[in-house]
Amino acid sequence: MKFGLFGGARARGGPAGDSHAYHDFVNYVIEAEKLGFSSVFLVEHHFTGFGQVSASMSLLAYLAARTERIRLGTAVVVLPWHNPILVAEQAATLDLLSNGRLDFGVGKGYRSYEFSGFCIPPEEATERFDEAMEVIRKAWTSPGRFSYHGKRWRFDNVVVEPSPIQQPHPPFWLGAGSAESIRRAAREGYNLLLDQIAPTDLIIDRVATFRQECERVGRPYDPMMVGVTRGLQIVHNEEERKRAIATRRNVLKNIGDLARGPGAEHYAHIKEDEDSFVLDDAPLLGTPEEIIARLKRLEAGGVENVLFAAPGASVAGLRTFAEEIMPAFDQEPMALAQV
Repeated sequence: MKFGLFGGARARGGPAGDSHAYHDFVNYVIEAEKLGFSSVFLVEHHFTGFGQVSASMSLLAYLAARTERIRLGTAVVVLPWHNPILVAEQAATLDLLSNGRLDFGVGKGYRSYEFSGFCIPPEEATERFDEAMEVIRKAWTSPGRFSYHGKRWRFDNVVVEPSPIQQPHPPFWLGAGSAESIRRAAREGYNLLLDQIAPTDLIIDRVATFRQECERVGRPYDPMMVGVTRGLQIVHNEEERKRAIATRRNVLKNIGDLARGPGAEHYAHIKEDEDSFVLDDAPLLGTPEEIIARLKRLEAGGVENVLFAAPGASVAGLRTFAEEIMPAFDQEPMALAQV
């Protein structure tokens, strides 16, 4: 099993507070690399009021300069809001600066207020996404100048510079939840990002759907092609568990609209009554022994690449995971091995 990070800085409170939040997150990623974590995937969101990362590739470019091995992923660049040529140039530059460590995650977007803020009708999301991907693929695989004439974009005799280090291009990742979108990801050459909300059995079913579709179309399958995000909250006593469950409930209240597929309705409206909240098996919330057991269940279901979204993420939490959980999966933490 390999382990990575998912999410990003949460900056609020004005310029000074925002600066501290971003630099704290950078130090968090640097420590994760030292401890043997293999990747970090950053979100892109706009107009939230919650301080979520809006310029993911800018932050990843800074991380590229501060790290050496950890892979740097977008989760995701929402293509309907961007000029695809500018995206291709920026992503290729990031791949170059990181010596070929970019994982290029893309998506259509789903939050109505973000589409409204950019004055783009949500019903155009799919066609805009598809056209943008056509342009980006052409930009990264054309041997020289090219032209593209589509419904939304027109480019004449252009060349995208620089070229990415990874050839023919950095790995494409797609966030998906429905069976059809998962099969599409397999058919069209995407790796797969799965959310932190779906329960374990549903995650295992989705991984199986992706693997089966890869096999059906003759695409070589590797478990590392699927990244499964899970909430991570390590506790050592019952008082910590109570606080962790309350935190999980608040997380779901904030991101419940992310839910897709069967069971999503369970998260659509978290009741105000705290006593009514029932914790399911999606998050890795518990003692190190309990978390190891849940990870082993995921591993038995074909999951080998787990990304952690940790509320209140801290270097101390990373070290606890590295010392008390990671060794159960034949991964010796790098920093600890050097001591």
